[in-house]
Formats: sequence, C-alpha cells, structure tokens
Amino acid sequence: MPKLFSCICTALCTVIFSTSAEATEFTCDIDFAYGLVVNDNQLRVMDKSRTLVQINQQSQLFVQGRWQQLDEQQQAWLTDYAQGLHYVVPKMIILATEGVDLAVDTIDHVYLGLVGSDHDSYERLQESMTRVKSRVKEKFRHASDHYFIGPGSLESVDEFVDTEIEAQLESTISTSIGGILSAISGINAANQDVDSIKLAELTRQLEAVGEQLEPDVGPKALTLKNKAHWFCNKLKQLDETEEKLRASVKGLEPFNVITSNN
Repeated sequence: MPKLFSCICTALCTVIFSTSAEATEFTCDIDFAYGLVVNDNQLRVMDKSRTLVQINQQSQLFVQGRWQQLDEQQQAWLTDYAQGLHYVVPKMIILATEGVDLAVDTIDHVYLGLVGSDHDSYERLQESMTRVKSRVKEKFRHASDHYFIGPGSLESVDEFVDTEIEAQLESTISTSIGGILSAISGINAANQDVDSIKLAELTRQLEAVGEQLEPDVGPKALTLKNKAHWFCNKLKQLDETEEKLRASVKGLEPFNVITSNN
C-alpha cells in the first residue's frame, strides 16, 4: 500500500500543480521580518501583538512609542515608504486570496473529473480545501479597513499554499484510496505494486483533465504571476527607501522590516 499510495498522490499532485506551473512559478527574494498592519490612517510594524514602529498619516514616525523628529529628506523618504506600503499590503492580501482560490478551484475540477461529486471522498476533499483557505487567511487577514500580513516572504506564499494543499490531499486520499483508484481506473488497492499499464492509464486520465482546465486556468494563473512580479519589484524599491531611513534615523536602525536575500 505505501508504494501505491505514493504513486497516486504523486500523480495527482503533479498534474494539479503543473496545470498552471509555467504561469505561476516565480522567484522573489523579499521577506517581511515582522507583521504589518495597515488601515486608512496608520501603518504598524508588529512583533506578535506589540507595535514596534508606527507611521501616522504617512508623515509621523513613532519607534517603540517615541516620536522621531525628521528633517526634510527623511520626511520625503518616510512619505514614499508609507504610501508604498499602504498601496501594496491590501493588494497583496487580495493576490494571496486569488491565488489560493485558483489552486483550490483547480483541485476541485480535477477531482470532479476523476471521481465525481458522488464519491464519498469528495466531501472530505472540500473540507480539506476549506482548511487550506483558513490557513492562508490566518496569514493574510482583512477586517473592515484593517489589513494584516504576517511575517514571511512573498515567495513563501506559493510554497505555503502548495504544502498545505499537498498535506490535505494526502489526508483525503489516504482515507479512501481503494475506492478512488477503483473509480479512476480499476487499480486493485490490495496490490503492493502498481501495474505500469494501469498507472500509465491513470496518468493519461489526469493529463486529459489538466488539458481541459488549461484554457481557463492558464490565463488566470498568468495574470497572478504578473501581479506577483510587480509586487516583488515594488517591495524591492520600498526596501531601498527603508534602508535610507534606517541609515539616517537612529531609532529605526534595529528594525529591518523588508529584507532581501540578494
């Protein structure tokens, strides 16, 4: 069973994630070392529940509760920095939500194409995907006019979603592997080894479902990729501005909020 289980999970996950892999894969070396909270009037840099840095009205800087007096150049840098994060943070939350929705919808269509909605594992799959969405929303939150992004990198959004989805898929499939395999291609779950001909048929069926999805999923995934690239470049620019502020405002120096692996 372990070999069979491994084969079916690998085949299913490969097709699901490769359906739009070319459009969605990208690399961004920008990290958030702290949580960020943005609303209409404030930007706060958070360490768990503690506010370390606060910018009011995109013009007043407080570091650990102390107001920082700025010269004209520092003030200009602060305004650019705050305006940029006020624009980027809410839209990154939308991007993450759109990304996980696209991934979950793709999985739903693949699963339906293989076993149908009447199979007893389909309800468990939906429950698993709901848990994935909840985990993403824990990291990227929006309530009223407040937007929150937890610490971590832009690139890790994709890794986080993929890891969560793979874990949930394995959990769902493992509870009903025999029925799923029978529904797909008549593979005998009691066998320890997988017949190469039947595995090839399974792969063919998976690829066929993927091809049906590509016209719809591909353009959406490409749009998300382009948005992600734009956000990554924008955050690199904001990182440069942040470094200027940290170099010139003594109180801000310990707090490297936007970090790069370059």
